Amino acid sequence: MSEHEPRTTGQQFGRRSWAEPWKIKMVEPLAVTTREQREAALEGAGYNTFLLRSEDVYIDLLTDSGTSAMSDRQWAGMMLGDEAYAGSRNFYALERAVFEHYGYQHLIPTHQGRGAEHLLSRVAIRPGQWVPGNMYFTTTRLHQELAGATFEDVIIDEAHDPADLHPFKGNVDLAKLRALFERVGPENVAYVSLAGTVNMAGGQPVSMANARDVHALAQEHGVKVYLDATRMVENALFIQEREDGYADRSIAEILLEFCSHTDGGWISAKKDSLVNIGGWLAVNDQELFEELRNQVVIFEGLHTYGGLAGRDMEAMAIGTRESVQDEHVRARVGQVRYLGELLSSWDIPMVQPIGGHAIFLDARRFYEHLPQDRFPAQTLAAELYLDSGIRSMERGIVSAGRDAAGEHKRPKLELTRLTIPRRVYTQAHMDVTAEAVKAVWDAREQARGLTMTYEPKYLRFFQARFEPL
Repeated sequence: MSEHEPRTTGQQFGRRSWAEPWKIKMVEPLAVTTREQREAALEGAGYNTFLLRSEDVYIDLLTDSGTSAMSDRQWAGMMLGDEAYAGSRNFYALERAVFEHYGYQHLIPTHQGRGAEHLLSRVAIRPGQWVPGNMYFTTTRLHQELAGATFEDVIIDEAHDPADLHPFKGNVDLAKLRALFERVGPENVAYVSLAGTVNMAGGQPVSMANARDVHALAQEHGVKVYLDATRMVENALFIQEREDGYADRSIAEILLEFCSHTDGGWISAKKDSLVNIGGWLAVNDQELFEELRNQVVIFEGLHTYGGLAGRDMEAMAIGTRESVQDEHVRARVGQVRYLGELLSSWDIPMVQPIGGHAIFLDARRFYEHLPQDRFPAQTLAAELYLDSGIRSMERGIVSAGRDAAGEHKRPKLELTRLTIPRRVYTQAHMDVTAEAVKAVWDAREQARGLTMTYEPKYLRFFQARFEPL
């Protein structure tokens, strides 16, 4: 693990091993179940890992959203909550932290990231407009579509190939973006939706050069660029490692520069910012801010709390500062890589290069005998839970949903995501996870797939139910 050796003030020590830059102060017991218990739990959940009870899960890799371990300083900050309805001092602490590290002028707190997506979509989209983006994310696209927009994927083609080793598979294809401007007219483009890193592509980053070029092209056509900055500190690490001119720049410096190539952004603070709840939307345009501030009162709460308690905003402000520490980011991504390297040593098919927050198993190559209509990624998640009590999630045809004609959208990527919470699990948990994946891989020819028995109207992957074929 020498490539993950921690740094102190930019210097590397000559160490033979790598370890997390924190120690455990409190523990939470985990449930160890039998296969018979897991079979009953999975059947009761309709073979959807989202519907499992957490008490039936051993290692929970469903998501990194709101599942991080907060620091002692964050817990101490919770005791400083100013629960005033208006003008909480914790809001101003958060406002300072966001401006310091993201650079945006005006802040609107929200209860979580999708609250920010909702507000931006309501205010910045006119029905009939288009929103280009570097691959869709489920809740983001749905809010845009509910506001009357059509999403257009303008990510580079390499992002749709799990085996491609392009270092910045999250990049926008400038030719695709330019072609959209020419085809529909820039006045019919609401904004460019830029995400870093790109979750649905396997946690793949965007380069600084690409962000700069996208912003310049958008400005040329009078279109704004808004950033989903939910996992931008991980994106900053990839820039530090892979892009010329950034090896000696800190994560904080890279993050601030990247955001300068956008006109605003939003975040689910439940990821990078190391809290269990919270988010924000921030912009530079005063007029847009006034409208957003008015809308947040309707849907979230007053503009100085946005659906959050003061203590949550204080923990978020502290977590924002902790999140940009180089040692923390390297440890966070290093643990993901550790798991990925174990799996790679056994030739387990997955998205390459290894992303920042998760391992994305390539369910198409796992189950080459299963057509996409048998939901191979959902099947893989179910089989992994049955084997060892490890909870993962589907990122394939189920997550993609249906088109306007009611047909399945069929993404090229059919993935099962093993998402690593921040500061929660040890390397031993990663070893157990790798061995479980290997066991499922070895038994792959026995899988027969699933059929869907219940499908909700929106975001079906959260609540759909299945049964084995």
